Amino acid sequence: MDNNYDVVIAGAGSAGLYAAINLPTNVRVLVLSKKELTLCNSALAQGGIAAVYRPDDDTTQLHTNDTLIAGGFKNNTDAIKVLVNNAADEIEQIISMGMDFDRNPDGTLHRTLEGGHCRNRIFHHKDSTGFELVRTLREKATGMENICISENTLLCDIEKTATGFSFLIVKDGKTMTVNSHFAIIATGGIGRVYEYTTNSAIATGDGISMAHRLGAKIENLHLVQFHPTAFNGPESRERFLISESLRGEGAYLLNCNGERFMHNYDERLELAPRDVVSHAIIEESRKTGSTDFYLDISHEDGDFVKGRFPMIYEKLMSAGYDLTKQRIPIYPCQHYLMGGINVDTLARTNIDGLYAVGECSHTGVHGNNRLASNSLLEALVFSRQAVLDIAEKLGNAPTEYEEHTFEIPTETEELPHGIRTEIRHIMQTTYFVVPESKDILLEGFEKVKGIKAFLETHKFAITADYVEARSLATIAYLILKEVI
Repeated sequence: MDNNYDVVIAGAGSAGLYAAINLPTNVRVLVLSKKELTLCNSALAQGGIAAVYRPDDDTTQLHTNDTLIAGGFKNNTDAIKVLVNNAADEIEQIISMGMDFDRNPDGTLHRTLEGGHCRNRIFHHKDSTGFELVRTLREKATGMENICISENTLLCDIEKTATGFSFLIVKDGKTMTVNSHFAIIATGGIGRVYEYTTNSAIATGDGISMAHRLGAKIENLHLVQFHPTAFNGPESRERFLISESLRGEGAYLLNCNGERFMHNYDERLELAPRDVVSHAIIEESRKTGSTDFYLDISHEDGDFVKGRFPMIYEKLMSAGYDLTKQRIPIYPCQHYLMGGINVDTLARTNIDGLYAVGECSHTGVHGNNRLASNSLLEALVFSRQAVLDIAEKLGNAPTEYEEHTFEIPTETEELPHGIRTEIRHIMQTTYFVVPESKDILLEGFEKVKGIKAFLETHKFAITADYVEARSLATIAYLILKEVI
């Protein structure tokens, strides 16, 4: 790893890797991966990629309409236009890289249905589309000589300089600074700010937190999506997601009495958008006095279910449940973030040279609630938008690099144990699906505000524990500040 690059990308999920791949091959790129390349939220995405691609009964207008309906018509229509109109090109691009989508017997690409969609437009690799996408992008990126990927690298801070940006990182226990003319933040979501999440362990909102301190505009961070069908098994912070595609293939939602109930809340039944289903489960829970809910696809052909959902089937079997024969315990769980670092349709922030892509960004595409399988598409489309803009500006970039001197405390205090746990408990009990009263929200905000101030005013060693605690405190503070 060198000290100077044209572009530094923080994050190595689908958005970060796709941005690196699409930059001109004469551009020197550094991709920072917090852990190993396989550990990212993108790799956990099960459903697929929504796109109007070589359709016979679909249009970009229908895709637009579904996105607007799911988002409560609070979406940025300019961003949606960019999303749906570029979808076919991105599908073509990743197929050319080796993306293995499922196909019909005649060789055509298979398209499935998910909640909120009026057409079968979800292209998928069985039930592990995200993993296959990351595999494809990883193989492409690691074979490109202009891209340096640094795994197990902790990003601690970012500063703006006269010639671009400086990044404070820790690699192999060594603290160092790298510099760039342009910066792309692609650090993913905020799931670990909650006690229970479908996100990976690295989803602590680091990029959003650092962008906020840098002066980037953060918008709609309170728009947190809770997926209605996370596996409600043994207590674990990371809950296994049971894809929306199961309901697309005919699975029923059942209450504690084994009864279907969605007809009492929405005419779209189990195929209503995620926020509608999550709210319905909470309302049904209050009516029945129980948090026991189930997903049941046992009435469908068992061989089809195992072939269509092999990963989910194996995961549930390892937990003691046979998807083809038993109903599966589920309950809403934190899943996705619609808000984030505010960007325009070229993924530009309000800070010159700073871009944000993927889940950490706020394009406005999703409105108040994300339509299923629009997330991987957003990551691809707006990563390409960002690098197209950067490519145009590279000719005017400085030829030198200015390095910022970060203040690293030499005498440090010991970070108290349990700070992250306390933040998660505050968020889980005050702002989950149907937020609590204003008084409880305000009480939670004051607690988080105090934790944030404590972390910022004391001198702690720059470790992963400290960086993540600071990030979670900042994220919780920004979420609750928007809603009190």
